[in-house]
Amino acid sequence: MDLKAAEMKDIMDIKKVEHIKRLESEYDLQKASMLERKLRLMIKENPDLKSIRKKLRDLIKDYEDREWADLDHISDSKVEESDRAENCVNYEQIFIHKRKESIRKKLREFDLTQQELGVLLDHPKSYMSELINGISQFTLKDLVIIHRTLGISLNTLIPTYLESEIRDKVKETILKLNKPKLRLKKTELV
Repeated sequence: MDLKAAEMKDIMDIKKVEHIKRLESEYDLQKASMLERKLRLMIKENPDLKSIRKKLRDLIKDYEDREWADLDHISDSKVEESDRAENCVNYEQIFIHKRKESIRKKLREFDLTQQELGVLLDHPKSYMSELINGISQFTLKDLVIIHRTLGISLNTLIPTYLESEIRDKVKETILKLNKPKLRLKKTELV
């Protein structure tokens, strides 16, 4: 599998991190840093994650050595990019936390455990922990099953925000299409 580092945001399964060659952006750095911190807490439960955490630490160190080592040559735009990436990842984490709490609340209401939800979704216990904690991503099928069985709104389960670069590209494309009625709704935008 040949994943480019810039596709860090598209990692569905944390184990695919092992295929990333290097981080290419501040978003990648922030995402890798957040995942590394989460894995630190999850390693006791799942020691298999140790090698993935080490890979993330190596990727982070390599990126920081390339992009942040020479303090005299760090531009204001680089700092701004870093701030935007940090805000984006923080926003994603707020969403994941709210989703996790909604799922846990419904599990309590139905007297279900996370492991039983895993059986319902056909996932092993350790993988359910990764999904619930935002380390790996739910599939659309998983989210639809959760919605239909536990009655959680799809708006709570599926993020509808867009990263700034995607949002800008969509806006630009809408302008090129010259369709005045078509616009990007102003909802949770990162």
